[in-house]
Amino acid sequence: MRKIILLFLLLFISTASYAETPEAKGLRIAREADRRDSGFGDSSAQLTMILMYQPAGKDSKPKTSIRKIRSKILEVRGDGDKSISIFNEPYDVKGTAMLTYSHKIGNDDQWLYLPAIKRVKRISSANKSGAFMGSEFAFEDISSQEVEKYTYRFIKEEKCNSYDCYLIERVPAYKYSGYRRQLLWLDKKEYRAIKLEFYDRKNDLLKTQTFSKYKKHLNKYWRAHEMLMVNHQNNRSTKLIWGNFKFRNGYSNRHFSRNGLKNAR
Repeated sequence: MRKIILLFLLLFISTASYAETPEAKGLRIAREADRRDSGFGDSSAQLTMILMYQPAGKDSKPKTSIRKIRSKILEVRGDGDKSISIFNEPYDVKGTAMLTYSHKIGNDDQWLYLPAIKRVKRISSANKSGAFMGSEFAFEDISSQEVEKYTYRFIKEEKCNSYDCYLIERVPAYKYSGYRRQLLWLDKKEYRAIKLEFYDRKNDLLKTQTFSKYKKHLNKYWRAHEMLMVNHQNNRSTKLIWGNFKFRNGYSNRHFSRNGLKNAR
C-alpha cells in the first residue's frame, strides 16, 4: 500500500513540475500564430483608409476623410519584416511614404518621406506612440508584431465575435511604447487575430482594434480585409479596407531602401 501511495505522490509531483504556466502557454500560442504566418516571402496590397470623427455640437454629422494607400511587405529571415506604405490620395498627402524596418529585438527603424518639404524624416523611438498620418493607428501599430517584442500571459478561453478564442495578455518589452499592456483574442482554429485592446500607460482602455472579412491566400495565409480601430478616449475611429493582395512579387532589400523612399512607387 505504501508503494502505491509513494508512486501516486511521485506521479503528482512530476505532473505538477511540468504543468504549463500562464506565461509559457501565452508564449506558446503567440509562437504558433507566428509560425502559421511565416514563409509568405513578400506581399503587396491596396487599401483605403477612412478617418471618422464626430464634431462637437448636438446636431453635427459625423465627418469622414478618405485616403488611398499602397502597401508592400518583405519578410526578413531572422529579423522583423520590412514594409512601405505609399499614399496616392488625396492630393495633399499624395507621395507621402512610410518605411519601416521592424526588429525582433530593440526599437524599430522608421522613416517618413514628406513630399511638401521633399525631406525624409526619421521617426524617433520616443515618438512611436504618436498618430500615423492623423489616424487612430500609432506608428508602433503599423510595425510587424514580432513575438519577441512582448511578454505574454494566457488568461482564458472564451467566445469573441462568434469565434472560440484564446485570450492572452501581452506587454511591450521595448522602450517608449504608448501602451502598458494589450489584450489579444486569437481564434483557436486558425490562430488569427480577432480583437485587440490597447491600454494606455495609466492602464485605462485606450483603443480597440477588430479584424474581419478574412480570406485565405496561397491556400495558407489568412489576411483580414477589414480592420477597425476605435479610440475610446477621443471618440474617433479609423477603418482600413484591404484588397488586391499579391504574394511573392520578387521584392528584395533594394525595394525597401531609405535612399529610394523619395521615388517609391
